[in-house]
Amino acid sequence: MTHDRIHARKPAHDLERWSVGTIESITDRDGHCAFAVQTLDGETIELVVTVAIRELVVRRLDLEDGESPIGARVWYRQHGG
Repeated sequence: MTHDRIHARKPAHDLERWSVGTIESITDRDGHCAFAVQTLDGETIELVVTVAIRELVVRRLDLEDGESPIGARVWYRQHGG
């Protein structure tokens, strides 16, 4: 399975290859994780990553203890869109 890319922080290189969006939901599916992300155009896309990447992204978001990642800004790249 080809996974998408997602970052909690602005990438330091190749900025033109990344898009910005807002997390709408995060769900587990078949041993993977699906982020529903709203694009700057208002479209909702799905990004599929490993559970380890989900944990890394959520940990790196600037969230208070117990705060939900829903509504947080992320940078992403879709594979095979």
